[in-house]
Amino acid sequence: MESNIYDNIVSKISSILKKQDIQEIREIADQILIHVESLPDDSELKYIREDVLKIRESLSQERAVHYARIALKSLSGPKRGKINDMDMNRWREYEDIITDSLWIIKRRDRSGAHNANYWGNFIPQIPYQMINRYTKKNEWVLDTFAGSGTTLIECRRNGRNGIGIDISPDAVETSEKNIENEENRFNVKTKVIRGNSIKIDYKRIMEENGIEKFQLAILHPPYWDIIKFSDDTEDLSNMPSTKEFLRSMRILGEKVYDVLEDGRMAVLVIGDKYSGGEWIPLGFLTMNELMASGFNLKSIVVKNYDLTRGKSNQEELWRYRALMGNFYVFKHEYIFIMEKKKGRRYKKTEKE
Repeated sequence: MESNIYDNIVSKISSILKKQDIQEIREIADQILIHVESLPDDSELKYIREDVLKIRESLSQERAVHYARIALKSLSGPKRGKINDMDMNRWREYEDIITDSLWIIKRRDRSGAHNANYWGNFIPQIPYQMINRYTKKNEWVLDTFAGSGTTLIECRRNGRNGIGIDISPDAVETSEKNIENEENRFNVKTKVIRGNSIKIDYKRIMEENGIEKFQLAILHPPYWDIIKFSDDTEDLSNMPSTKEFLRSMRILGEKVYDVLEDGRMAVLVIGDKYSGGEWIPLGFLTMNELMASGFNLKSIVVKNYDLTRGKSNQEELWRYRALMGNFYVFKHEYIFIMEKKKGRRYKKTEKE
């Protein structure tokens, strides 16, 4: 039955292309809407309703024909993105995917296994956006700083396989518990490995898990020494200087470049810091190191954050400090989206 309705809808929309009278076009649109409304709520053809309404509400024949062509294109079949599952013939439906460079996100997603009990973890909306924008189902995501498992939870929720690495045994234990609390309805693989992401053997990890290349890498390193995550001297939060921190990030960038598929994205999430009364542009300095690793800069997103655990219930104190010290309180961080172009372009950094 639905196939007959589909053929009828296509036929009627096609007839609009030949009509000159706007009133006649509207009458045809009304007929199509009756067919669409008769379909069950779970019908895949329901999406065409919006396009037909635009035909119906058009003020001119030229505009109505324009929307008719769009509707026919949508009905012609999916037009998949090269690195995601989105059907670009139905791009209007992806209202949850952000395309602006300024993200104002008021609340952290706490649904499912997500929680905010781990210092320095980022909001789940970031990996959700990156995973759905830059990967297809069943592809592989690498998280070089797994933390509490936010990225791998999103992998499970969205049908992607994921490998997370963290130097802290406490973080690994926490992330494993959190991930297991998330239903694995797509039956994907998610694994957390304890190790130093700068020195770990990625080739061995990939061989053990049947991975040829990763299709997305997410890097959310410590913002150097703002939060101490462990007592390990190799932990990036314990680096003795900004120079050493950046050198380590350059080495990591090269390793990620090597294991990432050509044409795919590495996403760096990081903010800046104050030190000795001076603003340290840690985000852009780290971005430069990844670009030196061979990546091309695709986009920069600025994301707000209204409150951190370290500043909870201290808004007035931080406002006072800012006024006294002539600085501004950090309310943002950066999301750098970088693309691996085909072929190696970087000169390897000497490894320790």
